[in-house]
Amino acid sequence: MTKPEITEYKSESLMVKRIRKFRTIKRGYYSFIIIIFFYALSFLSPILMNYKALVISYNDKLYFPVFKYYPSQTFGQDRYGEADYRTLKQQYKFAGDGNWVIMPIYPYGPYESLTDPSSEPPNEPSLKHWFGTDDRGRDVFVRLAYGFNISLSFALIYVTIVFIVGISIGAALGYYGGKLDMYAQRFIEIWAAIPFLYTVIIISSILRPNFGLLIFVLSLFGWIGMTYFIRGEFYREKAKDYVHAAIAMGASDLVVIFKHILPNSLVPVITFGPFAIVGAISALVALDYLGFGLPPPTASWGELVGQGMSNIFSWWLVVFPLLAMVVTLLMVVFIGEAVRQAFDPKEFSRLR
Repeated sequence: MTKPEITEYKSESLMVKRIRKFRTIKRGYYSFIIIIFFYALSFLSPILMNYKALVISYNDKLYFPVFKYYPSQTFGQDRYGEADYRTLKQQYKFAGDGNWVIMPIYPYGPYESLTDPSSEPPNEPSLKHWFGTDDRGRDVFVRLAYGFNISLSFALIYVTIVFIVGISIGAALGYYGGKLDMYAQRFIEIWAAIPFLYTVIIISSILRPNFGLLIFVLSLFGWIGMTYFIRGEFYREKAKDYVHAAIAMGASDLVVIFKHILPNSLVPVITFGPFAIVGAISALVALDYLGFGLPPPTASWGELVGQGMSNIFSWWLVVFPLLAMVVTLLMVVFIGEAVRQAFDPKEFSRLR
């Protein structure tokens, strides 16, 4: 009599199941891949999109203008300031004296004005300028690409700070409760009543806004919502048996909070994250549009949207910035919906 075959069962962690579920939600998963790819690619923008040459061979000597400033006289040009590398490439090409220039794939920079001298800006889209130029002659495609990196970096840093502060405060209030929770809630209610936009206007009138200052100001108000989420989760989780068991075994408060309760309270944090990124990008665009955001000539989506409203008949200044915003925010929303479904507590519950 043969022994029956025993099928080995390989257990999977809850996180592995959630990741596999996330990958089955195609629009969210593919949006995540696309966003990650283009965000990583955006850090190579100075190499892919720039008016500075990558490499120049002049008189048997190599130069790397993308990393170092060179005056025009270095390469035999009779002009003031930095060399015109696009013109220099054409000169070397027709001279045939062994000198050569390697330019980026898209040879225009985000802060370079009057890039199309053939007509007065703004210029329509063409083979030279795929998305046209703005009212100062700067390439719109390049400014959108650089603005994507700035907007997403701003949102990620902002959300990270807000989540750290909000989780820390919410965990303390939900775990300890009592008078600490009561007095802190009254302070949060007063703090939340301060008008955010007026605060930004006052600070902008005193200090020159920059990337770090805007993150700091928005973070002063952005942590409140996350605090409520975590506080509620901690009130619910601390009443469960595994928390009582950890306390009975002599675990310290920090161990109970960060090792036992917090990992079981991260579902709302993870699901709220993508939507917080959408809010941060929208807030930065709105502040830039109103003139209280990043200082010029920073490549900003909000500044381009403002130009589109001022030059409504220059359709490329309206269509392309708004299209870039809509597509980016829509993909982030798709990611958020997929994450929310994958991390739904009822999805893998044993009580279903």
